[in-house]
Amino acid sequence: MISEGFRNMFKNTKSTTISLITMICAMFLFGVFFTIGENVNYVLEQVQKSQGMEIFLMKGISEKEIAQLEAKIKEIDGINETKFKSETDALESFREQLKDNRELLEGYEIDSHPLRASFVITLSELQLSKQIEEDIREIGKQVTEANKLEEDIIKNITNSNDTIDTLIKITNGIRLTIGIIFVILIVIAVTIISNTIRLTVYARRKEISIMKYVGATNNFIRWPFVVEGIIIGLLAAIISIFIVSCVYDLVIHRIETSKVLQIMAINLLQFKDLAQLIAVVYVSLGVGIGIIGSSISMKKYLEV
Repeated sequence: MISEGFRNMFKNTKSTTISLITMICAMFLFGVFFTIGENVNYVLEQVQKSQGMEIFLMKGISEKEIAQLEAKIKEIDGINETKFKSETDALESFREQLKDNRELLEGYEIDSHPLRASFVITLSELQLSKQIEEDIREIGKQVTEANKLEEDIIKNITNSNDTIDTLIKITNGIRLTIGIIFVILIVIAVTIISNTIRLTVYARRKEISIMKYVGATNNFIRWPFVVEGIIIGLLAAIISIFIVSCVYDLVIHRIETSKVLQIMAINLLQFKDLAQLIAVVYVSLGVGIGIIGSSISMKKYLEV
């Protein structure tokens, strides 16, 4: 059956070549959008590590109250990292930001400047930003009441919800677009392979009829054509991986050397990071399309 599948492929070189080229084009386009989607997810993960919120605390907070608040904040799901910034750290950080104008803060000491201690947290799930903020405010009220403080222990929370919402919308839009394109490309590839194998089946329709008359089972007749579809799918997958790898490395190199990404300190995935995933997806895609296309094209001729 396997050797017959190979023979079928070489008997119809023109239709096989057309089918192969079409599948390569479809897989290449899918690879382009697939790598874009993976890089978007990767960039989003990096942004998640940098995006978060800062929780400003009341003046004169004690170490005990800081420890209580920190312990409760760390129990919240969706928080990646929690870092305490003391009033001294806040003053030094502000001085660093002023750079050449640091002398403006020379008269300020730890007890006289208006800067507050804070917790700087980053998120593991950007979608939970608003919920986490609400949970933190509730925890602040609980700690305030437990320690019978005269003012709220949490004075203010700054975040980047607008940026986070925009990132989520962009990501969901890209994922939806890639999903739609993926379905369209699969339909095109299945149609082309089905038509290619249908031509082969049509040319051998008399032979198939004779085989059925002498008692050949449907599976015995079907499998050489299924093998042919799998071979075309595998060849298309291998060639597509090679083309995508060459184009990807060339494009990524140019993008990474751009000043925009260097300023934003964002990295992109290298092809070696995607190679295994792309290989699995492409091989599965090629074999799957080959089997589906062959089965569809054979259905008419195997009906009893």
